Amino acid sequence: MKTLNALPKIVAILFFIIAVASCDEDFNNIGVDIVGDDHLQTQLYESENIVSYSRLLDPIQTNIIPVQKLGIYNDHVYGKSTANYITQVTISESDPIFGDTLGQPIIFESAILYLPYFSEATVGEEETTYTLDSIYGDTPIKISMYESEFFLRNLDPSSNFEDPQLYYSNQGPQFENYLGELIITLEDFEPSNEGFVLVEGEGDDEVETLIAPGIRVELPMEYFQEKIFDKEGESVLSNNNNFKEYFRGLYFKVESDTEDGNLFLFDPTKANITLSYNFERPDLDTLGEPVLDENGEPIIDIIEEEFNINFGGVSLNTYANELPQSIISDIENPDLINGEENLYVRGGEGVIAVIDLFSGEDLDDNGVADELDELRIRELLINDASIKFYVDQDKIVGGDTEPERLIIYNLKNNTVLADYFLDTTSGNEPIDALTTHLGRLERNSDDLGEYYNIRVTNFVSNLINKDSTNVSLGLMVSQNVLLNGFQAVDSLTNPDSQLPRIKEIPRSGVISPEGTVLYGNNAINVDKRVKLQINYIEPN
Repeated sequence: MKTLNALPKIVAILFFIIAVASCDEDFNNIGVDIVGDDHLQTQLYESENIVSYSRLLDPIQTNIIPVQKLGIYNDHVYGKSTANYITQVTISESDPIFGDTLGQPIIFESAILYLPYFSEATVGEEETTYTLDSIYGDTPIKISMYESEFFLRNLDPSSNFEDPQLYYSNQGPQFENYLGELIITLEDFEPSNEGFVLVEGEGDDEVETLIAPGIRVELPMEYFQEKIFDKEGESVLSNNNNFKEYFRGLYFKVESDTEDGNLFLFDPTKANITLSYNFERPDLDTLGEPVLDENGEPIIDIIEEEFNINFGGVSLNTYANELPQSIISDIENPDLINGEENLYVRGGEGVIAVIDLFSGEDLDDNGVADELDELRIRELLINDASIKFYVDQDKIVGGDTEPERLIIYNLKNNTVLADYFLDTTSGNEPIDALTTHLGRLERNSDDLGEYYNIRVTNFVSNLINKDSTNVSLGLMVSQNVLLNGFQAVDSLTNPDSQLPRIKEIPRSGVISPEGTVLYGNNAINVDKRVKLQINYIEPN
């Protein structure tokens, strides 16, 4: 009985095996047909129907961003750019008591400003060394730190306090109308890769603390004695809302007598002012009675304390650019129909390149270029599509001054392309992340940049096979391609402009101070013109 009951199962299993074998044979036959069909081999298509040109950016939003910069950057093409900095400050403790509940007087020891650079530590057997990151230039500059009397709002009153208040890169003169007391001036400032060693305690109790490189200077104690310690118990220190109204922030103004300078990027959430003080406190026993020493005298402890004023909250840069007239002339009236010989791209309140693919004739007047219509009819299977941007080394210095990365995005919707999210290298360190889509600068044997290869496979495939809208693309320098998000552009600055509006730019482009010059679609050197290359398979 068991054998008879199992027979249907055995038959079913045999049928399944035969079916699988048949499918496998069919699959292998199809595969042979594909390999042997010349029409299904990968082929190359190049489109030169591209219009490309550059646009000067209007003032850009510089708040609500995780990285800020301070200093002067001189680009051999784009001239001198000064980055000043304004920030709110907050207190580390609400309603502080300086001392203890017994009302012991305090001794104010120091007020230290610390603004760290980006750096990487290498721990050796005898010492720790640091490699600085995002430092540009080595000419000394002057940095003045003022108390700011301008109130920075978190929310925009014109939106009924529902939207964030946006601040723009051209508001420096407005902020400087509200400068308060000058707190400190750093003459001949230049970043150093030397860290700081703090020593606490004595003898066996000695403890060393290593602090990474940055601006670390003593501030005048009299100022903070009056501004902070003398306000103990008052409402201005009761919470941060009151404090931000009372102490509205700090403004860092940068100056230089020369065209050159230095500039560094930093994380404002890691910057602060540390107020160190101490006070005496009798050592008490469990009954609250003073503990006496061997001579019958009360034992007095010295209590060391710190109070921090932290950077953060609303924090932003203002820029003063001195763009050469020759660059302005090349950019201010771009040829939107035929494109330009060169593409200028620069970060910050800089320059963006606009790329229009498939910009040829539209004889049937259906709103789609004839070239794109033809490709759609052919139903191509896109294996790879990329735009190669060659560097015009005759117009730049080259080498270390060349930006390592560019970013491309949808100018209509202000979004990155689909290729951005499908890049499997997104888990790498920023310098090597998203390199399938946004290739790093390819350099020659002399370490000079040759080209950037931007892969747009999914974007082009969607244009051809899914009838996606063919939108203009924006190209900009990027400091960190992993930093997603966009910043607003204040297009109301030039309301009479007839050029299409640039409404937003990538956040990572706002951070970068660097720039480069690329060959455009109308370059005299035909071999280095902007081209779209498509590797495809065309089915029967």
